[in-house]
Amino acid sequence: MSPLRGTAAALAGVLLLTVGAAAAEPVAQRSSPAPGLPGAGDGYFPADGNGGYDVVHYGIRNRMILGQQRIVGATTITARATGDLSRFNLDFLLRVKSVKVNGTPAKFTRPGRHELRVTPKQTIDKGRSFKVRVTYAGRPAGIGWAGEKSWIGNREEAVAMGEPHIAAYWFPSNDHPSDKAKFDIRIEVRKGLQAIANGRLVSRRAGKKMSTWHWRADEPMATYLAFFAAGRYKIERGRTRDGLPWINAVSREFGPTRQRRAMRFLRMTPRVLRQLESWLGDYPFSTTGGLVTSLDVAFALENQTRPTYPFVGGRGQTSLVAHELAHQWFGDKVAVKNWRDIWVNEGLASYMELLTDGWGFRSPAAWLRHAWGASSGSVDWRLRIGDPGPARLFAPEVYERGAMAAQALRNRIGTPDFKRLLRSWVTGRTHGSNADFKALAEEISAEDLGSFFNAWLYTGKRPARTAENGYK
Repeated sequence: MSPLRGTAAALAGVLLLTVGAAAAEPVAQRSSPAPGLPGAGDGYFPADGNGGYDVVHYGIRNRMILGQQRIVGATTITARATGDLSRFNLDFLLRVKSVKVNGTPAKFTRPGRHELRVTPKQTIDKGRSFKVRVTYAGRPAGIGWAGEKSWIGNREEAVAMGEPHIAAYWFPSNDHPSDKAKFDIRIEVRKGLQAIANGRLVSRRAGKKMSTWHWRADEPMATYLAFFAAGRYKIERGRTRDGLPWINAVSREFGPTRQRRAMRFLRMTPRVLRQLESWLGDYPFSTTGGLVTSLDVAFALENQTRPTYPFVGGRGQTSLVAHELAHQWFGDKVAVKNWRDIWVNEGLASYMELLTDGWGFRSPAAWLRHAWGASSGSVDWRLRIGDPGPARLFAPEVYERGAMAAQALRNRIGTPDFKRLLRSWVTGRTHGSNADFKALAEEISAEDLGSFFNAWLYTGKRPARTAENGYK
């Protein structure tokens, strides 16, 4: 995200031994089925995610009735049980009509507004794949939960974008970044309107009154990164020099001048990607692009393969595109293990802004020297950006001081090792934490960086201006 600048219980085998001339063969005793936990264990958001299963695929079919801001839909979830399941939870906020597990009606209850508890007719054995189909309807705009109202829309346009919470407003899920899955998203809208989502456009089928847009995310994705937009959009498509397909969309609720400016803004994507690839290696997904909404939003978001932006005029456009595209590596390709690890995402994405745009400084090292001095009164150094707390997850300090920590680390271990660190971080990894990043930095640099990371992330005060802390 970029604000606009300004498991079940473990199963144990029991060995039964006979006393006599020979021992009996070991016999595995099956544990009793247990409920999946109603949370993924995130300290910031205990209700997020669920235990007892891993999702493999979401098949979402939603009708978006813009004039009413109403969704009517059905989602089929394909998952694998990680324990013998007597029941399991899904995260969802809309009114549920029915639930089936493997084609058989299942009992469901709502122990809380955010939780959908499903009890299948038969126990689901550990290791088995199963399908859950949930039908539902509701108006997400009227729903608030945990102090948030995440839905964004009006009678002309709606965009499901938000962090850390948006999925539960439009489809049932295991809503935590620790459980990625592939997606097929089908959005039905009134004929003449468009629906945009992640990945590649598989088909568009027009009926007499409605049309259905089918999008497919071929690479696993965290639930908060799944999105759709419905409204009137101007759509452009093409390929980069390297053959990567892109699709851009701009809201037609803008006048002609703003539409042209917004499309020019999105056309920066291939150029900025090339700059980022020089640092991070190949772009990690099979398609790219972006969407500019006319809705009044105060942030952009790194929806996987297709970031969403508000209209941006004036300066800072390259920085904003660079930030959201950098998140395709930091946040999308490599997701946080828990939300307290947000520094890795936001700090490194902000640093990629600096490398791409320059921010008016002759070098990143020069910017760090300036920022260290200028930030003495304007930045809250008391915030521990390595563990900022749920209320300050996206505080400005996480971004600016995160970028400062990145440049300081580059100073400390040298540019070659720093570049190796970034490329290694985004290669062969799906999730990572602050501790994982520190361990990798120490492995690559062959240095003890404990005091460095403690000074920048956890002390709650401005690091001393020393070589050990990355100052030159």
